Amino acid sequence: MGSISAGAVAAGSSGRAAAAADDSRVTLDIWLVAGVIVVGAFMSTLTTTIVNTALGTLSVKLGAAMNTVQWVATGYLIALAAAIPLSGWAAKRFGANRLWLGALVVFSLSSVACAAAGSIHLLIGLRLLQGLAGGLLVPTGQMMLAAVAGPKRMGRVMSIVGIPVVLAPVLGPSLGALLLEHLGWQWLFLVNVPFGLVGLLAGLKLLPRSGAQDAGRLDVLGTLLVAAGLPLVTYGVAETAHLGSFTDPAGLLPTLAGVLLLALFTRHALRSPRPLLDLRLFRNTAFTSACVSTFCLGAALFGALIVLPLYYLRVRHEGIVTAGLLMAPQGLGTVLALPLSGRLTDRIGGGPVILGGLAVALLGTVPLALLGSGDDLRYLSVVLVVRGFGIGLATMPAMSTAYSVIERQQIQHATPLLNMLQRVGGSFGTAILTVVFQHHAAGLGAPTPAHLADAFGYTHWWVVAVTAIAAIPTALLTLAHRKHRTTTPA
Repeated sequence: MGSISAGAVAAGSSGRAAAAADDSRVTLDIWLVAGVIVVGAFMSTLTTTIVNTALGTLSVKLGAAMNTVQWVATGYLIALAAAIPLSGWAAKRFGANRLWLGALVVFSLSSVACAAAGSIHLLIGLRLLQGLAGGLLVPTGQMMLAAVAGPKRMGRVMSIVGIPVVLAPVLGPSLGALLLEHLGWQWLFLVNVPFGLVGLLAGLKLLPRSGAQDAGRLDVLGTLLVAAGLPLVTYGVAETAHLGSFTDPAGLLPTLAGVLLLALFTRHALRSPRPLLDLRLFRNTAFTSACVSTFCLGAALFGALIVLPLYYLRVRHEGIVTAGLLMAPQGLGTVLALPLSGRLTDRIGGGPVILGGLAVALLGTVPLALLGSGDDLRYLSVVLVVRGFGIGLATMPAMSTAYSVIERQQIQHATPLLNMLQRVGGSFGTAILTVVFQHHAAGLGAPTPAHLADAFGYTHWWVVAVTAIAAIPTALLTLAHRKHRTTTPA
């Protein structure tokens, strides 16, 4: 009898060990789902920057003033921000795979319509529609990934999703310039169509099917508050960067109005039994630390992406395509680091990986703070590989850790919150660094290459400071996640 019991215990133990090992292994079907999600994420993110090089051309071709044409870029960002908070409720109401596929179809069709637009106002309206669809693609895809991967595999899986997030902003302007030069402005939008077809066919076959669930009635008041507040903040911060001033009413007033609406949404969400976004998630210390880290990393890492391309354009007088190619080493470093980042996050947790990534990013940023007007481009390429490697290590672990400390049913609320914080953080970082550069450059007198190089170097010291500040919430995340692991039953 004793031997039978011992054998049963041994068999049970080996079975549990095998299950645990299988639970941590990323299977082929999960990688395939991740690959499909990447297509949508790449389209949504690439379209954010690819049109920036064509605004002058659109002004001429469509006979519109530049302040009107600017809304081709700004309108997309605002619609993107408005759609993200709705993604959780909509995914539950219609099914995540249906919502993702529907958004992909709308995004692709609106891209075709943008290419055929004959007036600037029609183009802006279609860009708003495209932004609404793009705002649903990324968070809905992340929800599906979080559901199929589980907490033990999130680091490795999210590292794949991180590739388009960090590469698309780098590739967008250069690809846009190439398409504009050789094929025409319509291809800035038509380039999405092949990706859309591949994503649709693969998605119909590979995405996990999830039927509609009881999402409850839409929180109309919460939707109005957050869907107006977040775009206002996005617009206000973008205007602040464009104007180069924190005090100009054109940027300050929309930002303050947006912050007020988001504050009202917070008050409403904490009192509502079924809010659009459940802010009670922030009672989880580990999740809150991951969210703060996500915001700060967005400001430190993504906000800095705008600085060096301007150095190549304004100091070294390179073309847009060449400037993009000179930024490619940073993308290479990021792609090399992302798989390592995912494996380490699943093994030791996100906090230590982010801290290591920030240290490497600082190592690659300090030389940029010492920029001169004639630095060797090969030397700068090596520096960018190092900085890119640090960005790759630090980018995704905060999100992965956030998913590992919440329950499965909380994913629909956590995903929009994380995406909102990352985008707003990036916008704030871009605005701060743009204003810092413009103010310092204006105080140096004549805009000679040497003076501009000094301004870019000074701005990179701010990047160093913001990156160092991001280490503070990351250290808190490390402690909170460690405490969560020790107090939560397996």
